[in-house]
Amino acid sequence: MNENIDLNAKGIILRAFDQFRVKSCIDFKPRDTEEYYLSFQGGFGCWSYIGQLLANGQDISVGWFCDHIGIVEHLIFHSLGFYHEEMRHDRDDYVKIDFDNVIAGQKLYFTKVSSYLSTTHDVPYDYMSVMHSWKYVRSNGNGATIITKDPKFQNVIGQRMEMSPSDAQELNLLYKCNSTAAFMFYCDFSDGTMCHMRKTNRCTHSDNDWVVVSQVNRGPSSDHTTLPAGNRDYGQETGYFIHASTASGQEGDSSRLETQIFTPKRDCKIQCLQFYYFHTGNQSDELNIWIREFQDEQDTMGTVYHMGQIIGRQTNHWQLHYVPLNATKNFRVVFEVRKGAGNSTGGFSIDDINLSETECPHATLQIDDFETLLTTSALRTIIYSPRQYSKDGYAFRIAAFLYQKFVGTYVELLSGDYDNQLEWPCLQRQMTFRLLDQTPNMQNEMSQQFSFVSHPNHMSEGIHWFDNPRENGSIVFSENGESVYGGILVGYKYFATLEELQTKEFLKGGSVIFTFSFEDLTPLVNGSSLPCRQGKPPKITHRSTNWDEGPCFFTGISGFSPGFDASPILILLLIVMLML
Repeated sequence: MNENIDLNAKGIILRAFDQFRVKSCIDFKPRDTEEYYLSFQGGFGCWSYIGQLLANGQDISVGWFCDHIGIVEHLIFHSLGFYHEEMRHDRDDYVKIDFDNVIAGQKLYFTKVSSYLSTTHDVPYDYMSVMHSWKYVRSNGNGATIITKDPKFQNVIGQRMEMSPSDAQELNLLYKCNSTAAFMFYCDFSDGTMCHMRKTNRCTHSDNDWVVVSQVNRGPSSDHTTLPAGNRDYGQETGYFIHASTASGQEGDSSRLETQIFTPKRDCKIQCLQFYYFHTGNQSDELNIWIREFQDEQDTMGTVYHMGQIIGRQTNHWQLHYVPLNATKNFRVVFEVRKGAGNSTGGFSIDDINLSETECPHATLQIDDFETLLTTSALRTIIYSPRQYSKDGYAFRIAAFLYQKFVGTYVELLSGDYDNQLEWPCLQRQMTFRLLDQTPNMQNEMSQQFSFVSHPNHMSEGIHWFDNPRENGSIVFSENGESVYGGILVGYKYFATLEELQTKEFLKGGSVIFTFSFEDLTPLVNGSSLPCRQGKPPKITHRSTNWDEGPCFFTGISGFSPGFDASPILILLLIVMLML
């Protein structure tokens, strides 16, 4: 990346790379001695050549106002050989080009690409493609130049959120992808099975264990996958999820479920586990996330690490949860439900699990019954997230401002535990707000996101927006007897309208989810890549949880290879050995 590119654009280019890694086999690395490579420039406008054309650096221009992930993805698609969607050889079946409204001398812009040069590979025409131009492209001011044959897509074409599932499908077909560069696992339990996961302990004092269900008494009446959402109506489709009850048994009883073995492929060893959970048990019941990491092929038991925990109040909606992992070798993910003290009439449910070799968002704000809150709350009602910490120690919270017909998103720096060790003002940090498309498989997400970078000129009345809130802010709340100071709220007033929220799967089961990332881009000032990101250590607010704690535990049996699923004979032998 050239030094003349805006810092925010550099960060967005790296975020776009991760989208290609998750959704395709296309990967990116800094140039070494390659003759053909992409050279990102901060020139005038947003443009790219189509396909591999030039040696010694093929330019992609990411100029002013091009710093949006959908625009960057669009430009990269061009360099990978893709034309605009409306240039397909079969476009006349889907759109009409009104040449009377085209700027004089620019009709060649709409020339159809022959089927010989097409990259479509029989993928249907896609109005939602990130490669589709908007309706007024090259217009002379007399009206739209592209008119969709299906009127409901007239205001859809030209979206620049993210690549669509069809875009990714065409890319994978063109490059003959049989795998992805950074996606590891997805399970929605839709076929009524556990996606090759296995139960690893059978010695609780109850009959409770992980089971696949379609509903739970006093729990979720539906899975998360098939909840009604925006323009997606699943109708009467039956969905499934997994559930572990804590209604019987003794304190400390646990039910564990292990995934298949995963092998980290990227140089930076970081993973993000994402899933939805529903908690209907006692507030002392626990959902623990572990990884079992194997040092080599001879290591049949592995080493177990505790990565995260969910405990506390019950939920009334499916809740999104992220767990940062940092496995460096082959590993399994273990989901454990452990019964706490007190009576329970429910347990924990899990659905829509995704695992990728990317970094998790740094904060999440889920708002349930959102449409009702948005339309009935007083104008400018504010909903805050809890206090969070960035990887380098800055405390912050994010906020949603409700304006009845639209919602705004903001971030506010807070006083925290490490203020005396930090540099102020907090500069060169990229802050990314994302309205999550809650489609079950993250490879199909088309989320809406905006980013900005903190700069020295972010000032109001002599106060820097990202300066130390202890010195320039005011007390905004108290936590554990401590006064917490807040700074200036910075963000986007018109982040999303109610009409936009009702598209895709932004509003699902009544809930919307905002995520936020807080990234130090200082290494990009004079460079083209960030150092490997370290997994954020889990913050366990409850007591320390030990794998071997409680009356029942399973740590592995010598001679049992984790590299193979157990056969019926092995399962029988294991049961016999446990009974001895």
